[in-house]
Amino acid sequence: MSEAAPAFANSVRGEASIVIGGQSRVLRPTFSALVAAEEELGSLFALVERAAEGKLRLAEIATLFWHCLAQRDNLTREQVGEAVLSMGLAKTAKPLRVLLGQILQGR
Repeated sequence: MSEAAPAFANSVRGEASIVIGGQSRVLRPTFSALVAAEEELGSLFALVERAAEGKLRLAEIATLFWHCLAQRDNLTREQVGEAVLSMGLAKTAKPLRVLLGQILQGR
């Protein structure tokens, strides 16, 4: 079995990256990804407001990341949640800020 090439986020496209299970994974906030996240989390504007108020929950961050993953392969939501937890809130803030910025500003 060959190893997958490392994934690199393209900041011009509004992408971010996180490490899950030792592999870098691209978070790509496409229209369909954000619509799916909104269906589950409710209004994305309200999500941004909660984030600004420091009221965003760990589950909400993991859910947004899950929906924005460019490739899920054999990943589970639990693995995404565990990755967010092991990153800690300080390291999670950077990719979260990128995604929330795309929600507010677009490309």
